[in-house]
Amino acid sequence: MWRMNAPDPCPLLIEDFPHTPRSLRVALVSETYAPEVNGVALTLERMVHGLRARGHDLQVVRSRQAGTDAPSAQAGLEQVLMRSLPIPNYPQVRFGLPAKSALLRLWSLRRPDLVHIATEGPLGWSALQAARKLKLPVSTDFHTNFHAYSRHYGVGWLQKPIAAYLRKFHNGADCTLVPTASLKAELQALGFERLLVVGRGVDTQRFNPGQRNPALRAAWGAADDDCVALFVSRLAPEKNLNLLLQAFAAMQQVQPRCKLVLVGDGPERARLEAQCPQALVCGMRTGTDLAQHYASADVFLFPSQTETYGNVIPEAMASGLAVLAYDYAAPAELIRHQESGLLAPFGDSARFIEHAQLLAAQPELVQALRRAARARTEALDWGQIVQQTENLWLQMLKESAGTRPA
Repeated sequence: MWRMNAPDPCPLLIEDFPHTPRSLRVALVSETYAPEVNGVALTLERMVHGLRARGHDLQVVRSRQAGTDAPSAQAGLEQVLMRSLPIPNYPQVRFGLPAKSALLRLWSLRRPDLVHIATEGPLGWSALQAARKLKLPVSTDFHTNFHAYSRHYGVGWLQKPIAAYLRKFHNGADCTLVPTASLKAELQALGFERLLVVGRGVDTQRFNPGQRNPALRAAWGAADDDCVALFVSRLAPEKNLNLLLQAFAAMQQVQPRCKLVLVGDGPERARLEAQCPQALVCGMRTGTDLAQHYASADVFLFPSQTETYGNVIPEAMASGLAVLAYDYAAPAELIRHQESGLLAPFGDSARFIEHAQLLAAQPELVQALRRAARARTEALDWGQIVQQTENLWLQMLKESAGTRPA
């Protein structure tokens, strides 16, 4: 099993692993994938696109999303669909069923160079066991704080057992990729091993201030000088949505014409619509439509405290929004307080609300933060992240085989 003996990098730099021209065949395993809309699916899709562009062959082993779901045929990309079931009380999200025997057959017939597992469900566990039996190098991603989610669904007593399962899962791999140094430190304190920091990128061509749509703002009932606050994410208990509504109410006390736009769907949608009827709930949005919703707002409110990263943060910043979030995960990595956004101390809801009121009261501050936010994200290129991952995998293969890849 691969072990990293060098001092922990923070963050890991591309220069740590000199690039070696080597085409890889990588099996990527995930219980979610595009066109599903969530951080895991979208991040994996960007990685697949970037790796294919660099000449690698990808096999995506994923859960079948619906009865009509079929694998796409693309050069350099094979999709293998596995059986799945909907998550109870959340039918739009599915999880893969155990499939160790099927994966053993699949990878025995056509052996990949390595296996990368993006999710820790039954399909991910099967992939880990199959890869270990075949003595294939394995890397994993830590994308979601499932152990932190448990308290938001009335099963807080499961937090420790879930954390123990996640630790066992990821420690069974050769390495686990995490998006921030702070998450690495948190997981190390819980006993996770062989953690490497690999950041996230953002599509600055898609998400940019030029997507601002006056007609869309007019449909929201917002004049040019009205403040529009936006939230983009799943409408679920773990997103701290009560604080979102409290912050918006505080903004309206300062600027009564302030608008709140919610983009996303989930189990909390009906409650939010009933509790805050003046909010504009736009449902799920993708592509250019999503980019226009971002850029047509002014402020991005994100009170969640359960993110491993939070892809919506760089998307909002790239779109030229003044972001207010808690000081952890992606906001802590990307935002300098009062320069490129506003940060509230983690868990301090009173300070979060105060900052929201400040944004409503000072439009000149909002404009300055919007410009700085866009500038901050222009260097977050997905190509750099893909190359970093590629070089890491090459080093992983070198250590596993004991010799440099040919």
